[in-house]
Amino acid sequence: MTSSVPITPAPKSGSSFARLLLIALLLAAPPLLAVAIAFMPGPLTDAKTIVVAHGTRVSSIAATLEQGDIAYNRYIFRLAARLLAGDQLKAGEYAFAPHQSTADIVLMMRDGRSVVRLFTVAEGLSSIEIAHMLQSNPALTGDMPPAAEGSLLPETYRYSYDDSRAGLIVRMQKAMEETLSDLWPKRDPGLPLKSPQEALIMASIIEKETGKPEERPRVARVFYNRLAHNMRLQSDPTVIYAINKGDGPLDHELDHADLAFNSPYNTYTNDGLPPGPICNPGRASLEAALHPEPNDYLYFVADGTGGHVFSNNLVEHNQNVTKWNAMKAQENVPPGVKPAAP
Repeated sequence: MTSSVPITPAPKSGSSFARLLLIALLLAAPPLLAVAIAFMPGPLTDAKTIVVAHGTRVSSIAATLEQGDIAYNRYIFRLAARLLAGDQLKAGEYAFAPHQSTADIVLMMRDGRSVVRLFTVAEGLSSIEIAHMLQSNPALTGDMPPAAEGSLLPETYRYSYDDSRAGLIVRMQKAMEETLSDLWPKRDPGLPLKSPQEALIMASIIEKETGKPEERPRVARVFYNRLAHNMRLQSDPTVIYAINKGDGPLDHELDHADLAFNSPYNTYTNDGLPPGPICNPGRASLEAALHPEPNDYLYFVADGTGGHVFSNNLVEHNQNVTKWNAMKAQENVPPGVKPAAP
């Protein structure tokens, strides 16, 4: 029997939409799963550092991370790099933490959050000694440009792997120029200095004469007092620099022949300041040269404790020298042997 009520078929559009949605979800599952894995803790168990050279392709970075157990899968890393960084990853040295996620690694490399290294220049080093340090640093690149003595400010400088040696030198020179420009206008009145360069020269001598911060302004005034009395500075470090030009320590103690060494840097044989700095002085020595303490001392000699004893006349100074020589003799006597009385 045939019904007289017509049967209306279900609309095809709804079923087609559901079918398409299901297909889309099935197709999207692998990428969605990959994204989920990218945000999961990574496989790395111990901290690790790698260097990404300039021009390295994303595929090569991904392979390196996978092989190093830093990322789970190179293809997931490449997908994350495409989605989160547009494949723009920066070269550099990167330190990865244990279980760091692939997504975090990508963002780190996108932003260039590479390892920050520190290069420390101690006060009183010569330019050639600093050059040796830079040249022997394997994390730096390029040739060493010449740097005038005294032109580099001792300080701790931040740098990254593959930075240039020339770039660090420029930063040190700029730091010294800025420091001198800041300190020179604030100098004490009446100092016998004609220019910032002369202040730099005096500071370099002070730097090499004493390592005690509290002595620097005192030593500065001794040299100014000697200049005011038309006395030669007679600074041993200037003789050492005259002989070796700052390339390491002497292999012997200064003797009378050394004190007569023919050089404009020798302040035993020449009046006034030497023609240039004898090292790269720090800010404290520059300040001491521009703000010496008031005193009438003309001489000083080591006191055996790392400091110096000061005097304002030659008789007292010679007595202090005798004491110092006796202390040195005591140090050089073999155990169980009593030194002769001075």
